[in-house]
Formats: sequence, C-alpha cells, structure tokens
Amino acid sequence: MLVSVRDNNVDQALRALKKKMQREGIFREMKIRRSFEKPSEKRARERAEAVRRHRKMLRKRLEREGY
Repeated sequence: MLVSVRDNNVDQALRALKKKMQREGIFREMKIRRSFEKPSEKRARERAEAVRRHRKMLRKRLEREGY
C-alpha cells in the first residue's frame, strides 16, 4: 500500500492511509486475528457476512431498479 506525503503534510497522508486500510478491511482482519477462532465459529461468521452482503446487494438493487 502506497501513500504519498505532499508538502510535508503527514497528517493528511496518515488520514489517507487509514482510509485505504479501512476500505481494504485490514482493521477488521486484525480484530479477527487477535484471538484464535474455532473453525465452526469461522464458518458461521463467514456465512453471516455473506448473508449481510447479499441482503445489502438486494436492498441496493431494489432501490436502483425497483425489484
């Protein structure tokens, strides 16, 4: 991941880096990896995330296309 510092403005570069990391899901992954997760818990979590993504996609499609 690359963030350029312009005009010695480190605060702006740090903000851009945090935004990129948030978009990539690095913070979420770090939180998950803090402790051991049993395989059954991992499957359940991933299944729940997939359901959330699917419902979000359906909501967006309903809003955009009307069905």
